[in-house]
Amino acid sequence: MGPRPVSYQLLIELARPARVRVGALGTFALPAGRYLYTGSARRALEARIARHLAPPGAKRLRWHVDWLLAHPAARVVAVRRSPLAECALVRCGGGEVVVPGFGASDCRAGCGSHLRYLGP
Repeated sequence: MGPRPVSYQLLIELARPARVRVGALGTFALPAGRYLYTGSARRALEARIARHLAPPGAKRLRWHVDWLLAHPAARVVAVRRSPLAECALVRCGGGEVVVPGFGASDCRAGCGSHLRYLGP
């Protein structure tokens, strides 16, 4: 058994271009394609992941990713767990920043965003 996971990544597919309101960050036009969202949970990692996978109407929109996942064109296609710290995992994932500050309100590593666009 390896190190305990502390971070996770959601591979999200956006079936069509969408305008998504992301809480206080504002409204963004997102291209269709694949996105990689990286998050962490100090406690209850599996509960956090399960919450993200729950239907949009079953949860209050709290985190930035909740707003994206509430859009009808968005769906999670894979979940990855990692023992790496959240920001280290973001740096390994590649992709393009399309929503500055997304999921990175408390980021001190200069990631720019914890949501990356991977392409069509």
